[in-house]
Amino acid sequence: MSKKRRRATDNKTEQPKREQRGYDAFANAMARTGLGTPSMLEGTQYPPTRLSFNYELLQSLYRSHWIVRRIIDTIPEDCCKNWIQLKTQVSPDMLERMNKLERKAMIKARLIEGMKWGRLFGGAGAIMMIEGHEDILDEPIDYDTIMPDSFCGLLVRDRWSGLSPGPDLITNPRDPEYGLPEKYIVTTNDSKTFPVHHSRILRFIGRDVPFWEKQAESYWGVSEIEHIYDELKKRDNTSWNIANLIFRAYLITLKMKDLDQMLSVGDAQAQKDMFNVVQAQNWLMSNQGMLLMGNDDSFDTKSYTFSGLDKVYENFMMDIAGAAEIPVTKLFGRSPAGMNATGESDQQNYDDSISQKQEAYLAPVIDKLLPVLCMSVWGYIPDDLDYTLNPNRTMSNRDKADYADKSCETVGKAHDRGIIGRKTALKEYRQLSDTTGIFTKITDEDIDNASDEVIRIDEEQINLPLGGDDNAEPLGTETADRATI
Repeated sequence: MSKKRRRATDNKTEQPKREQRGYDAFANAMARTGLGTPSMLEGTQYPPTRLSFNYELLQSLYRSHWIVRRIIDTIPEDCCKNWIQLKTQVSPDMLERMNKLERKAMIKARLIEGMKWGRLFGGAGAIMMIEGHEDILDEPIDYDTIMPDSFCGLLVRDRWSGLSPGPDLITNPRDPEYGLPEKYIVTTNDSKTFPVHHSRILRFIGRDVPFWEKQAESYWGVSEIEHIYDELKKRDNTSWNIANLIFRAYLITLKMKDLDQMLSVGDAQAQKDMFNVVQAQNWLMSNQGMLLMGNDDSFDTKSYTFSGLDKVYENFMMDIAGAAEIPVTKLFGRSPAGMNATGESDQQNYDDSISQKQEAYLAPVIDKLLPVLCMSVWGYIPDDLDYTLNPNRTMSNRDKADYADKSCETVGKAHDRGIIGRKTALKEYRQLSDTTGIFTKITDEDIDNASDEVIRIDEEQINLPLGGDDNAEPLGTETADRATI
């Protein structure tokens, strides 16, 4: 056989390679359970809906549905409720000037508004309006060009009402907003457009999404409604069905002789007369009225009670609360259920969630806004400028007093036992001021002038009264040093 003939024969016997896929899943064809089986569970699908694009639906829900409104409003209001505490060594007069600007410009209200629209529509922004910067909005913000009293406030716009990302992205990896739009196109009420640099805009988004979905959302997030919409429909339908069942809880039956023949054989006038009689009987019937019937007619009532519906309804309420990350007691205004229920654990989990959202969504906004406010109020940015986000839950005065007493006692004992020096003790006391509200007047100068030498004080000297007595030894330098802390 020639080589050419042998090669042709070999080509006929070769089989094409088929791609084989491997599956790693459970399946039981006889029981119709598992992957690929004809069961109702396997028929479940989760197609992309992208409700964030449905502006009319989101706006309608926010306007008319009280649960949606509470879900959107509650978290932004709690994030900003106790605001922030500046941590910088400036005079009380300067702090008062900053507080006055915040009240005058309604900073907290504008940030809450921006967070609300970001949660509702998936994206929003607030333009920092600075007097004298009208012609350089497309340029990066320069703090040195911010004149005293030039900050005019925040202009909030959501993604559908005149604020859209530009085509270019931030390419500087050191920029906190790296990968996001470099400029935004702002549309005014008279349909004019102008670009604004991203350094002048405070961003608010809803839930974050992966990269490709973020591109589909024009670098915004997704609406909070997307996560609760299905649970909301379940709850609303259940509520309406329970309301309709109330009308069926008490049925009245009136049996009339030869009614079927009258309806089938009688003429239109006879049928009309019969309906008039029934209508008159219905009007006369009440708890103090009477019902007229013929000798062969009969009257019967049936009442129904619907048990277990409250449990079903409460379960749907819990599903909505879980999707919204808000406790049922706060979202629906219900008191904790159960004999030993206090709601403390739910409140603690919610407070932790608020703290996380403050760091993730509110802190980047404050970081961008605070230097602009400092330049407008003080004319400079302090080197030690910092702040803390106050927690959602505030301690009562009694709790603050107990906490301050125990904390101060702990620091004092550490100093007396030679564990820390006076300088470290002063630092600890000032750190406690964030929570207790006392020792706020300890300055950096006081701390710098304090000695950092660690001195152990004897127990006898610790127990001496600060005022002394006639038989006591004079206070030593160590005891006097402790008394001045």
